[in-house]
Order: sequence, then structure tokens, then C-alpha cells
Amino acid sequence: MEDETGSLLQPQLKRSLKLWHLIVYGIIIIQPTAPMGIYGVVSNIARGHVVVTILIAMVAMLFTAISYGRMARVYPRAGSAFSYVSEELNPKAGYVVGWAMLMDYILNPIICIIWCSQAARNIVPDIPFAFWMIAFVLLSTFLNTRGIQTSGRVNAALSIVMSLVVLLFLGEGFRYIFSTVHPTARDLFRPFYDPSTFSTSTLFQGTSVAVLTYIGFDGISTMAEEVENPRRNILLATVFTCLIIGILSMVEVYVAQVVWPATTPFPASMVDTAFVHVAARVGGTFLFQLLNATLLVANLGSAIAAQFGASRLMYSMGRDHSLPPRIFGAVDRRHRVPRNNVLIVGAIAVAGGFLLSYQQGAELLNFGAFIAFMGVNAAALVHYKFRSKEKVAFPFLIPALGILVCAFIWIHLSHSAQILGTLWVCVGLIVAWLMHRRKRSTLQAQ
Repeated sequence: MEDETGSLLQPQLKRSLKLWHLIVYGIIIIQPTAPMGIYGVVSNIARGHVVVTILIAMVAMLFTAISYGRMARVYPRAGSAFSYVSEELNPKAGYVVGWAMLMDYILNPIICIIWCSQAARNIVPDIPFAFWMIAFVLLSTFLNTRGIQTSGRVNAALSIVMSLVVLLFLGEGFRYIFSTVHPTARDLFRPFYDPSTFSTSTLFQGTSVAVLTYIGFDGISTMAEEVENPRRNILLATVFTCLIIGILSMVEVYVAQVVWPATTPFPASMVDTAFVHVAARVGGTFLFQLLNATLLVANLGSAIAAQFGASRLMYSMGRDHSLPPRIFGAVDRRHRVPRNNVLIVGAIAVAGGFLLSYQQGAELLNFGAFIAFMGVNAAALVHYKFRSKEKVAFPFLIPALGILVCAFIWIHLSHSAQILGTLWVCVGLIVAWLMHRRKRSTLQAQ
């Protein structure tokens, strides 16, 4: 293709995606089984009020989703909290957000591998957890060093299968409730509020984990260059995705709570995979094995994708000299992948699997996620309230509420997550200082 002067133009991405395409894509990213992996942990923390934690988390994410959608208008190519904060607030603040996001990328494969290992033990209980964990890490690392990734069609097909399994669970769940439980009106309302177990502090601590249900919605903004009317549709798709996932998740955990009341907490050995044990109660061995296998495959796929993402983020930071470039900026010539980074993430996943529980990993991941969410809301506030001439509804109120709600949930993370997260940020600041000092020394030597 040539322009009017006869020179060749660079090919452009085709703007063909409609609003419903984005919503489907967002649901595929988050997955319709999103609350099932964290269900047991949240139930035990919040003393059964999982429905309410999902609802509060959805409110927080809706404010943040609006801010993400608005910032995607301004930076359609960047599409990340790091870019938004760096451009609108300060590059140093952007670095802190980017470093916190790196922790999320590293922790995601850890908690996925932990869940997969627990699910595998449900199938073959005689094989120890450590074996499964090392086996899954080796598999994920091998595939990533070979540059093997699942296609969009495979992910879409898996999401359809998961959706069908969810519908099967809900059907069996409602059948069990009304044929076996015979709940009273009080029983049906208890998942929303049970005065015998309710506590504000535990509710918000549970909410700090329940936010994992929505992690990934920001990926919609990365498709801005291929969307019809991106200024409108990116925002709407992000909001609608959070709403759909939130409503579906609340229905799923509501059924689970009525089937397995919080008055009977999950034993420690069942907490990580509690939802599949609920499935066993309503649908017997068949539904237990079906849901267990479905979630195992889904989490393994997430682990592989997360290791892929973490290695690429490390590569970009190494290439930009935010991390030592000889290690993190290197690419394997044969497979064209950042092999060093893949191996590093794999080693960290093994260590994390032995050192962290699923709950600890989830809370620590959300430490970084909430830093990013607060940063995006702050960037949206500064841009639309003080810099942009574009008129939007409630340019101060919506991002300000997003900051406040996210901050309130963030401070209710466990003390161990807050301490470890703060240490991680401190390490990042030290790394930045060392890299800056090295760069200055190199310039002076020249």
C-alpha cells in the first residue's frame, strides 16, 4: 500500500472487533470458573460470606475498570498500569508499579502450580504434593523454553467447556439444595449475612483475596488497536466483563455456600480445592472428577501463560536496563525465547511452592495488584481532572472512589503479605538505585 507521495505505508492492524468480541475475550481471560480456585480460602477467612466478598471486590473493580477504560483512550498502544502511571504521575512511581506488577507475574505461576498439585492429589492421593509440583513446573518450563503456547482457539474451546461444567454444577447444585437440604428462608439468606460468624475485619480480609476473581480484566485494553470505536468500546467491555464475571461468580459461590454452610469449615487438607469437594457433595464422584480435571487443566494453562508473561516482562526490563541486560535481556537463538528468564521463573516457582501456601501466594499477589489498581485510578484522576480538556462523567469522583476502595481492601491484606510485599518493593528500589549507579559510572568512564 502506498500513500499520496508513492511511499510504502506500514500495514496497520484491522479494526474489526466489536463490543461483544471484547466481552467474550475478557470472559475467556478471567475464566468463568474464576472464584472456584479461591473459594475455600475465602470461605474460611470470611467465615462463609464469600458472596459478599465477591460483591465488594466487584465494586472496587468497576471503579478501576472505568479508569482503565478511560486511560486506554489516552494510551491505546501502551495498555499497562506502568505506562499510565509513568506518563501521568512520575516515572519513578511508574517503576514502583511496574516492579509490583513483576511480583504478580512471578506469583501467578506459583499459585497455579500449587492448586494443580493439590488437584492432582485428589486424583492420585498416594503421590506426594512435592512430586506433582516439581512435575508441573518442569512441564511448564519445558514448554516455555520451546516457545510452545496455546492458541486462542484452544483457550476459547476450554472456556466453553468450563462454562458447560459450571452450568452442570449449578443445575446439580440447585437440585441438591431443594431435594436434600430443604433450606429455610434463613438458610437461603445466610450466605449474605450470618450474625453468628460475621466480622467486618475478616470480611475485608476475605475480600482482599476474592479480588483474584477479576484479575486479568485489564488485558482488554491491549486490544485497543483492533477495536471498532475503541474510545467507547474498551471502557464498556471492561465494565461489562467485570459485571458478568461478578454476577456469575456470586451465583456459583452462593450455591456452594448453601450446599456446604460455613458452620462446617473446610479441613486444612481440603481448603485449596474446596469447590471440587462441594461438587462431590452435589454430584457425586463424576462431578467431582469432572470439575477437578477441568480446573486442573485450566490452572495448568494459566501457569504456562503466566510463566510466559513473567519471562517477557523480565526480558523487557532487561532490554531497558532496569534489570541486568546480560541475564534478563538475552534471547535463546534457537527457539527465540528469553530462556534465562523462563528458567529463573521456574526455579522461583519451585521455591515458592515449598515456602508459600496458596492463600499466602494469593494475598501477596494482590498486594502488587492493588498498587497497580490505585496507580491507574490516580493516573485517570490527574489526567481527566487536571490535564485533559475532554469531558467525562465524574472525572474526580470515580477514580477517587476507586483509590479509596482499593486502599481500604489493600490495608486488610494479612500482615505477612504486607511485610513481604513491602520488602519486595524495597528490593526493587535497591535494584533501581544499583542500575542507575552502574549506568552513571559507565557514562563517566566514557
